[in-house]
Amino acid sequence: MRYNFILRNEDNYPVEKMCKCMKVSKNAYYHWVKIKCVISSETTKVKLMKRIRVIFEESRQIYGSCRIQKKLEREGLIYSRSYIGLLMKNMGLKSVLRKKYVVTTDSKHTFPVANNELNRDFSSLKLGENGSLTLRISELMSVGNP
Repeated sequence: MRYNFILRNEDNYPVEKMCKCMKVSKNAYYHWVKIKCVISSETTKVKLMKRIRVIFEESRQIYGSCRIQKKLEREGLIYSRSYIGLLMKNMGLKSVLRKKYVVTTDSKHTFPVANNELNRDFSSLKLGENGSLTLRISELMSVGNP
């Protein structure tokens, strides 16, 4: 109560005289002011973290630090992207992009289908058999070392 009075009237009266009248040490008053500033800045950080979490959840966990920073900037909260990224990391928030399923095979095409001449038999014992290009290691060794 006394500290709040001194803080409100700092502009009107000297702090030293007010502390003397209120029977409070000047050192204790300035310590209280310092702690109060730390607490108020901590609440700002907590509010920012809550707002980051809300934006992250609204985006269905897609937005990263860059998009969140831009959204906060539009709301009037100016913070660096790296600071927002650090807070997101501390909160365990990670943007996850889900890749869309892409169909790569068109089974309903009208093009002719090649005949299965190998009948899924890709093994060969001799070079050039069944039109295959596979070579055995022993054949390569004999060709490479005359």
